[in-house]
Amino acid sequence: MEWTSILAIYALLWVLSAFLVLPFGLRTPDEVQGHQVEKGHADSAPVNFRPGKVALRAAILALILMVVFYVNYINGWVVAEDLNFFGTPPLKEMGY
Repeated sequence: MEWTSILAIYALLWVLSAFLVLPFGLRTPDEVQGHQVEKGHADSAPVNFRPGKVALRAAILALILMVVFYVNYINGWVVAEDLNFFGTPPLKEMGY
């Protein structure tokens, strides 16, 4: 596998991981004692959003997923043929 492919797959996994870890650790004003919602802010907006922490968690999760993906790529545990849940397409059976 080329290093550019590894980088592209890691980037995709990082974005997926960022969306997965985004809601963890956030607190709304209802959950924090004494916090007043300012005018113009949504009531559900988090009061302790830390994008750096989200990026770090996403990077760690993406690294773990990338290692699993690469080890599967090397060993061939799950290949494309294993993901064919619907059988052979009709045209392929007829020789087209």
